[in-house]
Amino acid sequence: MSQQATCPQCASEYGYQDQNMWVCPICAHEWSSSSLLDESIPVSEVFVVRDANGNILQEGDSVTVIKDLKIKGSSSVVKVGTRVKNIHLVESSDGHNIDCRIDGIGNMGLKSEFVKKT
Repeated sequence: MSQQATCPQCASEYGYQDQNMWVCPICAHEWSSSSLLDESIPVSEVFVVRDANGNILQEGDSVTVIKDLKIKGSSSVVKVGTRVKNIHLVESSDGHNIDCRIDGIGNMGLKSEFVKKT
């Protein structure tokens, strides 16, 4: 069996090497072996999410929606000025990098370009 590494995302000890990348089977995070060499950079600083004004967002921040957003597959709309509390930042390939719960609508993903930090 090949060498194992600790995942920088979820701290799982079950990371395995796939060609020149490391893969975590728990959270599906991938990283290169060269990124393991520089452990002086915390994981939170590697992944940066900015709002529409360029402010850096952090876990648990509150944001305000700056544009009416249609909800896909529904006739509902998230109105301008809707305040969203306790956001969760995620890395996503589709651009929705904020997971949140909006009162009256439920759990959903937002793009950071449509919110501003409050």
